[in-house]
Amino acid sequence: MVDYKVTVHTGRRLKAATLNNVRIKLVGTDGESERTELKSLVILRGSVCNYTVSCPKSLGELVLIELDKKHVLPLPDDAWFPDKVEIKSPERDVYTFPIYSWISDRKVHRYREGKALRIFDDTNPLGQSAREQELIQRSKDYEWDFYHPGLPYTIKSDDPFSLPDEVKFSFTKAAQFIFTGAIGLAELKLKGLVDNKENWENLDDINRVFLNKDTPLSDYVQEHWTEDGLFASQFLNGVNPTLIRRCKTLPQNFPVTDDMVSIPNGSSLSKELEKGNIYLCDYKNLDGMPANTIEGIQQYLMAPLVLLHKRPDDKLMPIAIQLKQNPADDNPIFLPTDSAYDWLIAKIFVRSADFSEHQLNAHLLRTHLLAEVFAVSLLRNLPMVHPLYKLLIPHTRYTLQINELARKDLIGPTGVFTEFAASGGEALTMILARSLSSITFRSLCIADDIVDRDLQDVPNFYYRDDGLQLWNIMFKYVQGVIQYYYKSDDEIQRDSELQTWIKDIFERGFLSQTQTGIPQSFTTVPDLVKFVTMVMFTCSCQHGAVNNGQYDYGGWMPNTPATLQRPPPTEKGTTSEATMLETLPPINVTAQGMATTWLLSKESSDFVPLGDYPEDHYTEETPRQLQKDFKAKVDMLSIAIGNRNQGLEIPYTYLDPKKVENSVAI
Repeated sequence: MVDYKVTVHTGRRLKAATLNNVRIKLVGTDGESERTELKSLVILRGSVCNYTVSCPKSLGELVLIELDKKHVLPLPDDAWFPDKVEIKSPERDVYTFPIYSWISDRKVHRYREGKALRIFDDTNPLGQSAREQELIQRSKDYEWDFYHPGLPYTIKSDDPFSLPDEVKFSFTKAAQFIFTGAIGLAELKLKGLVDNKENWENLDDINRVFLNKDTPLSDYVQEHWTEDGLFASQFLNGVNPTLIRRCKTLPQNFPVTDDMVSIPNGSSLSKELEKGNIYLCDYKNLDGMPANTIEGIQQYLMAPLVLLHKRPDDKLMPIAIQLKQNPADDNPIFLPTDSAYDWLIAKIFVRSADFSEHQLNAHLLRTHLLAEVFAVSLLRNLPMVHPLYKLLIPHTRYTLQINELARKDLIGPTGVFTEFAASGGEALTMILARSLSSITFRSLCIADDIVDRDLQDVPNFYYRDDGLQLWNIMFKYVQGVIQYYYKSDDEIQRDSELQTWIKDIFERGFLSQTQTGIPQSFTTVPDLVKFVTMVMFTCSCQHGAVNNGQYDYGGWMPNTPATLQRPPPTEKGTTSEATMLETLPPINVTAQGMATTWLLSKESSDFVPLGDYPEDHYTEETPRQLQKDFKAKVDMLSIAIGNRNQGLEIPYTYLDPKKVENSVAI
């Protein structure tokens, strides 16, 4: 007889322990063990338990293990979350089997040894069979679902809680998410705000929506929201820094003239255009979209054009706003020299349009929905033993469930966004489809996107500065891992699983639209490195940039109204404080919107920051060291960002690595 020393590591998350009987089978190149019960009254949360599995002879090189559990009456039937199993063979070889998944049923679950293997490395028939069977099962567990014409496909699921166990929220995450939402809504109900359909009588009353939930920045926004400086700075460092671009020639549909605008130091608009000091934000994506009807009242959604000027002191300031795309007598160009309320209402319409453009395009589509496509394709097409699966799986954590919840509670038929946003209802899917058709691969890669928008030298652009540093650090990490496993372009081309992964993304995520520039296959190592960096950046950094400041900038509703209930003025001199209050959303709509942004800005206690890898999917030393180096570099960047922010009137924290989650998890 020979003995195998088995060490079982159970996770530390809540409810990871089990009272069920757990059994294990070892499978090697020269045989397999009997299914052996791991004798223990209870396998405790966070425990490391040692067992012995005896066999008549050596099993050769271990290829996989099988785990299952059996309910024993009268004890409760519960789930178990093992982290990994380590096995020391009679030959003193040590094998590690990463698991990091719930086992909640009575089926037999197979897990491969931790060394990463590409499909053409997996030459053992046992490994080949296990690999094939895993992908067959995953293709059933993670089916694509057609959501709506022109939109990316989604995970097929009956509801957010019927997803496979391995992608669900932890007990901690689920409980905190439900509790946070319930607390926010209960507070609003107690104040009688949820059902109050009246308009605000004055702006000061908006303070009572959420007492004691302000952030330092939301307080700052409330104090300064009418100022041109804050209005302009949000295009660079607010929650939607992806729209602004340098303007060398005015669009034909935005007929601003030298005589209209006042430029400091005796310059003119035409001269500043030549110098490259003029910037444009064009909300053409919203043009022609049917605005929602909320509680029987028609709402209004504009497609503005905004012109900004970089002054000699490097401050960006707005100089002209046109609220509709087509020039007309009833579509005036608003200027800072107009009456205070004319200029303010123009900026309010821009901020409301920015809410829709940000939430649907920059946030929902370009991070949440794309992250879901990347995750589903990964889970369907790459087995756990594949090196790319190990690299990307930490960046898919909780994404499928948070998106299912969003489709149910935010953008579903009775969702908050559907019912209370100007771009809810019919416009919602129309805007998403138009946005998807305009996505390019370059626009998803921050370095290319900054060049294409000609923003390389804009001062005080911290989204760019921090984002480019993060991209470069991430790129080198991804490059190191991929070059460790793929020594040549030929190996990339031979990896059929890798090719199926990208083909699935191209077809299901980008609907086979070749104009996007999304690759349909990989031919070179650099091609793969860049695409994987984009995936990782999208699922972590980009989401942090467009998500984490929602309450900072939206906690004071007038700065980011989800809807507006009066049309914009068709001539100047007709706006007053009274008409502004009538234009802003009513009390109940304000309350619902602020509660939602507060919920979506709350950090869970099991938040995993960028660069932290609590799950050891890699067992080889080189990728493990590359992970440590990646973590060290992002930690250094975090310190540098913190030091810089100490000198800023408005700190930019949304790409501070310690505040960026590893995945789209909220």
